[in-house]
Amino acid sequence: MEESIIWLTVGKLVSPQGMKGQIRVNPSTDFSERFTKPGYRWLQQKNEEPKKVELTSGRKHPGRSIYIVSFFGIKTREEAELLIGQTILVPSNDRPTLNDGEFHFLDLVGLKVKLSKNNQLIGEVIDLTHAGNDLLEIKLIKGKNILIPFVKEIVPIVDIKKGYILISPPPGLLEL
Repeated sequence: MEESIIWLTVGKLVSPQGMKGQIRVNPSTDFSERFTKPGYRWLQQKNEEPKKVELTSGRKHPGRSIYIVSFFGIKTREEAELLIGQTILVPSNDRPTLNDGEFHFLDLVGLKVKLSKNNQLIGEVIDLTHAGNDLLEIKLIKGKNILIPFVKEIVPIVDIKKGYILISPPPGLLEL
């Protein structure tokens, strides 16, 4: 029996680039090789089944946080336009090697969140948002969700093995 695939969203196709089928991608990952290294990716339109495509080339747009990619068989602007709005997926077992201090998104979701000053449990990580800086979405025990910047100054300790992160939020951040 085949295990069901867990998909990771790595980007979204946002607009055609030029007339030869290239497409602009808004990334949702820090791993540039997802858009620059040729190989298979999967595209998904809304809740449809992902479709396998071959990334033939890609490059970062100079001075911008977007990538310009080409897929096998997409040769015109009109063909590229038909793909706009779809997300680019990779299987969760296709994980790049990490350096110290780097984490995979799936490893962060579900971690308990404790305050560094007193080790008090305050919630759980439920999502990670890329908005210029990475933001952890935390569901507080009190019931509301908050976003905190995923930076060393606010999240000094991430312990995947023990299942928690420690946070040192600046005054007022938890009350927002």
